[in-house]
Amino acid sequence: MLTLQCLREERDRVLDALAKRHIDAIATVDHILELDSARRATQTELDKVLAESNSLSRQIGGLMREGKNAEAEEIKAKTAGLKAETVELKDAMDAAEHELQTLLVSLPNTPCDLVAKGKTPDDNVEVFRSAEPQAAGGAAKPHWDLAKEHDLIDFDLGAKVTGAGFPFYKGKGAKFQRGLVRFFLEKADDAGYTEFIPPHMVNADSGYGTGQLPDKEGQMYHMQEDNLYMIPTAEVPLTNIYRDVVLQVADLPQKICGYTPCFRREAGSYGKDVRGLNRLHQFDKVEIVQVTHPDQSYTTLDTMVEHVKGLLEGLELPYRVLRLCGGDMGFTSAMTYDFEVWSAAQERWLEVSSVSNFETFQANRLKCRFKDEDGKNKFVHTLNGSALALPRIVAALLENHQDDQGIVIPKALVPFVGFDRIGG
Repeated sequence: MLTLQCLREERDRVLDALAKRHIDAIATVDHILELDSARRATQTELDKVLAESNSLSRQIGGLMREGKNAEAEEIKAKTAGLKAETVELKDAMDAAEHELQTLLVSLPNTPCDLVAKGKTPDDNVEVFRSAEPQAAGGAAKPHWDLAKEHDLIDFDLGAKVTGAGFPFYKGKGAKFQRGLVRFFLEKADDAGYTEFIPPHMVNADSGYGTGQLPDKEGQMYHMQEDNLYMIPTAEVPLTNIYRDVVLQVADLPQKICGYTPCFRREAGSYGKDVRGLNRLHQFDKVEIVQVTHPDQSYTTLDTMVEHVKGLLEGLELPYRVLRLCGGDMGFTSAMTYDFEVWSAAQERWLEVSSVSNFETFQANRLKCRFKDEDGKNKFVHTLNGSALALPRIVAALLENHQDDQGIVIPKALVPFVGFDRIGG
């Protein structure tokens, strides 16, 4: 969430940055500043009335002790009027505060200077490509056919038991999935991340803290009776570990990771882009999270990007890295890099990871701060990344490593899955 101080002191910069998202926020920002000014004026008036009321209350006691009951009663009548005025002023303060917070949480994060202005994925900037994708010319089988041929994934059984987007993994398909999770977690451990097994449901405060609520409420599965939400990513419970926490400089950075299933309603998704593993309602993912000193967050972002690159190199997949334009970035992000792998059969790029720096946007909502060398509390920067999301990785591995007999397992993955090929 953007801070009031930021809007007061850097109004024009904020508006220019939000324009990169193709958002005209002039009316909203100016209304926030007007509400803030009115609220502060009301607070000043309230303080004045309370001070006067307290002073009069002290006079009443003195007059009563002196036997001046009539004068005391006159002042009591005046204090009663001041109490009524106090209630009105407090109600006005509460109303202004509620509207102020509602407007503040409606504003997305401001993109950093490197982010390009743009509206659609076509405006994203490609910053790296591992190899030129090779057109298969229709010779490569799509992953949904390979999964059926080798009895790895049962989409129909998932639809029967739950619904579309909830597949069963079986046999070598299940072992392949489990091996990938182990591979990603071991690489995170090697990189210094502490592993957590977090809850798969969170409360509304946690959803608000990382920015899923209220922005993505319709995309989350909600357990209404308990007011709990199924997590859309491990980012939510992992980052909320630091909600209402004050860290010391020596505690930074915090590096944590976790494997969880992820649950997304994906309302409105349809067509060829959701076939097979392309878009699921439940999928597995390993997430990496860092909480850093503001001066280090963009260096940290670069190291997280390199970490994901290393995973994809180990899986021997052709991939590219995109720096997202303002209009394609998530609500909470200041900068995001997307990783896409090449689908040999579908002959298109599939997104498999997003690595983002949120700067202080989440930290403000979480009230996560650190005490600097001068003893002042300042907001940390938070970052996270998929390392990696499994469904499309599995799709790309099946499609890109297929041969006439089956699927060849990348060498780096063999120790984790326990076999070097599927079929043949």
